[in-house]
Amino acid sequence: MLNSLRNIVQEVNAARDLQSALNIIVARIKAAMQTQVCSVYLRNGQHQYVLMATDGLNPKAVGKVSLKVQEGLVGRVVSREEPLNLEHAETHPSYQYFPETGEERFSSFLGVPIIHHREVLGVLVVQQVERRRFDEGDEAFLVTLSAQLAGVIAHAEATGVVVAVAQGKGEAKFVGTSGCAGVAIGEAVVISPPADLNSVPYQVVSDIEGETAFFYRCLGAVRDDIRRMGDELKSRLSKEEQALFDAYLAMLDDASLGGEVIERIHQGVCAPYAWAEVILEHERNFSSMNDAYLRDRAADVRDLGRRVLSYLQESAQMCRVYPDDTILVGEELTASMLGEVPAEKLVGLVSVEGSRNSHVAILARAMDIPTVMGAIDLPYTKLDQRKLIVDGYNGIVFADPSKPLKAQYKAIFKEEQALQKDLETLKDKPCETTDGHRLSLWVNTGLMADVMRSLERGAEGVGLYRTEVPFLLRDRFPGEAEQTKIYREQLAAFAPKSVTMRTLDVGGDKALPYFPINEANPFLGWRGLRVTLDHPEIFLVQVRAMLKASEGLDNLRIMLPMVTNIPELEAANALILRAFNEVMEEGHRVVFPPVGVMVEVPALVYQAREFAARADFLSVGSNDLTQYLLAVDRNNARVADLYQSLHPAVLRALILIVEGAHAEQVDVSICGEMAGDPGAAVLLMAMGFDVLSMSATSLPKVKSVLRAISKVQAEALLDEVLKLNTAEDIEAALNDRLQTMGIKRLYRPNV
Repeated sequence: MLNSLRNIVQEVNAARDLQSALNIIVARIKAAMQTQVCSVYLRNGQHQYVLMATDGLNPKAVGKVSLKVQEGLVGRVVSREEPLNLEHAETHPSYQYFPETGEERFSSFLGVPIIHHREVLGVLVVQQVERRRFDEGDEAFLVTLSAQLAGVIAHAEATGVVVAVAQGKGEAKFVGTSGCAGVAIGEAVVISPPADLNSVPYQVVSDIEGETAFFYRCLGAVRDDIRRMGDELKSRLSKEEQALFDAYLAMLDDASLGGEVIERIHQGVCAPYAWAEVILEHERNFSSMNDAYLRDRAADVRDLGRRVLSYLQESAQMCRVYPDDTILVGEELTASMLGEVPAEKLVGLVSVEGSRNSHVAILARAMDIPTVMGAIDLPYTKLDQRKLIVDGYNGIVFADPSKPLKAQYKAIFKEEQALQKDLETLKDKPCETTDGHRLSLWVNTGLMADVMRSLERGAEGVGLYRTEVPFLLRDRFPGEAEQTKIYREQLAAFAPKSVTMRTLDVGGDKALPYFPINEANPFLGWRGLRVTLDHPEIFLVQVRAMLKASEGLDNLRIMLPMVTNIPELEAANALILRAFNEVMEEGHRVVFPPVGVMVEVPALVYQAREFAARADFLSVGSNDLTQYLLAVDRNNARVADLYQSLHPAVLRALILIVEGAHAEQVDVSICGEMAGDPGAAVLLMAMGFDVLSMSATSLPKVKSVLRAISKVQAEALLDEVLKLNTAEDIEAALNDRLQTMGIKRLYRPNV
């Protein structure tokens, strides 16, 4: 059965469209289970379940038979969201007869739901004439297959919608999560990792001869590479091993893979996509073979495929033109991908993977680029050069939007610009509540581009400077002199305002290409201070650079990430003192900076007072603290809805931290993304946080809300929401109360 499962899923993945996939499903399941009927029903736009494919019932009934939820046996499977296994189907009270199907002959019935993201997409049904209950093995097989096919069917449906849009049949809508608020209207540029056969964007070409010549040039370059490698290794390989290079050259022949690609190019498909399609088909064919030797050849096909694709992509990349309204789309966007697009042309981002708290989303907010994350059903490879609307408020992407929808979003965009102008008037005004409570608003930075934007928007200091950014942008560790120069620019730009520099925070979802950390569970592994304490040579160089950069400015604060226990803090303090003494011995005159602890690990919530007694300040990293408290990977789109910064447990933990810090007369700030949410900022102020640190983009919005409320009102609101049991209830209560006060918390249009 395992082989059957694998082969069915592979065939379905290779299908060109949804209907082909469904036809494969019913034929293969019928054969594998040796039944007389297999059918699949899928949900349509009216929440009815339509017979979409069958092998065994009357094929003329396809597309004509539909059932509502709870209607018939299929409707019962939908409403109960579990399998229905009947020996004598026609005696069941929910049985409904459809004469056009010809199913009256079949007594035994087994139906299982196809569930994707808690929604029933459809129902898989097998039937047979003989009156018998399908056994547990049959049921288990169909349930397992249904679970594996659910995502494939959802993706095929989404791809079908995009194809339909291309044929002028309306607009397509895809839902993810908000990464950065705002609206972008522009043209999709699909970007994929180098030599990734599964993520090559679909593009049409009109110059068939030019594309064919381009393909042959790349093929020739790979042939030359293979011959050269064969010659270089000739003396070290046996004749059998040398034969592999001959096999590669044979596969590239016009009569083999090359010929198949040329056929597709002549149909108007670009060379990289045509090549990837052909290679993936051959790889699947080899992988499904019973012979072990032939099965292993799939790896050879894949290797060859990547070699040619890298040439095709490199050449295409050199010719890539970014439109003035570029919306970058990819499976998993990275900071380096953003850097490839001229800043003035990048208007929006869409990432299939990741969530609101992924680092690319945090970077997007710093750059104020409307972003949608976690659009996991988005058939992104089909969107290149298509018109898109990115609704960063609601986490929605529209492909080929209609004129009325475009007009609606253009109006929202104009309203945004007007609102931003109004907020600019707050730049020089203090963040002070209506009853005189003063709160400091600082910014999170990482790039020099953040500095000007932060100062323009009235930042009173830097609550988090991400020192890992210069490390991420290099192909080696930056030296002490390099780091000193970078840090000096940040400190000088904000002087005399404080700049809080976090020591190197890598690991988890932040990997240095030249210092890879491969772990099964990276978020609970070697990251943050754990790495730099194990490598004091890295830590000492960085701290020495920070101290030298602060000479004469004296506005440096050092913050330690991912601290778990007091001995770690003591070890880090000892190294900082050592670095300070070394710098002083070299003749520099620097002031010993305040050293603080980032509260990210839940253990610190319950030792906040003990840490406050040994540190100069505490700063909550709400992104990781929320992740660890709720056991939710903040980069995983599949559990994004469980990542809730307003969860009651998170709010109570934050209160404990403030109480612990203030018991030792130590200031406490919060530098996670929660601080940039205007509504959450009201609750944080009420808890007693001394500083809120956020992206420069969020600062004016937060300031406008806090200036419109009194501290007494905020404290009453906090007392009210702490009595609630769910994040959803807290969110609703917060919005309702602020709206009642005439305060607009969410700059979110109703679409």
